[in-house]
Amino acid sequence: MLKKAIQFMIISAIGFAFLNAIVKYLGDFNAYQIVFFRSIGTLFFTIPLLLKYNISMLGNKRTLLILRGVVGVTSMALFFMSIKYLPIGSAVSLRYISPIFAAVFALFILKEKIKPVQWLFFLIAFSGVVVLKGFDTQIDTTGLLLVLASAFFSGLVFIIIRKIGADDHPIVVVNYFMLVALLAGGILCIPYWKTPVGWEWALLLSLGVFGYVGQLYMTKALQLAETNKAAPLKYIEVIFTMLIGLSWFGESYTLWSLLGIILIVIGLTLNTYLKTSK
Repeated sequence: MLKKAIQFMIISAIGFAFLNAIVKYLGDFNAYQIVFFRSIGTLFFTIPLLLKYNISMLGNKRTLLILRGVVGVTSMALFFMSIKYLPIGSAVSLRYISPIFAAVFALFILKEKIKPVQWLFFLIAFSGVVVLKGFDTQIDTTGLLLVLASAFFSGLVFIIIRKIGADDHPIVVVNYFMLVALLAGGILCIPYWKTPVGWEWALLLSLGVFGYVGQLYMTKALQLAETNKAAPLKYIEVIFTMLIGLSWFGESYTLWSLLGIILIVIGLTLNTYLKTSK
């Protein structure tokens, strides 16, 4: 089962890595327009699935579902903006500190406790951010602020999904997210609209496909193996994204940037393992 879970997580990581790379490649397009096309590609999957299994699209906790969509779209748009300023491997690593924000939100909103050793793991991860910004000259301040804001809102998404709980089907949650993205991205991109040409249409529409594949196989992996064994594998996305950045975009990573990324991944992996181990 673990072997199959690893295979699924690798497929998921490849899907997300290609999504990140395409967003980087389409840097001439405004982030809101990319959000718009990202939603279209995924809705091609979610709406037919809801119809096939006769699941109500309206859901139950509609206020929270809409809020999840708004917060999720904000996080996604900020991340897409940050990719224009940062090496994609660094951007992905920095966005992954969202569990730190989620833990703090959970402390105050859900009244969950944070173990003392978790603060140590968070400190290790955050030290990676400090190393990246302090010693890696490729880390633009604007890009750093954008990706940290993205991680902040991503952490809030975790809390909202926890509040929704099992009252709504996961596909309903994703569908709401993509519908809000469709509306918000479609409206906000109007002043910045750039008509795609030729191959750009396929690339833009493929964003939703890669995003859906990444989410689907990550879910499958988590269903097959124990969370503390499968969840840390999601950081494989960082490796694939860095390799794409090196080979496709000619990005470079200094020893400092690699050290920063490693610290982030180690800190968050230890936190994930601690939370999910019995």
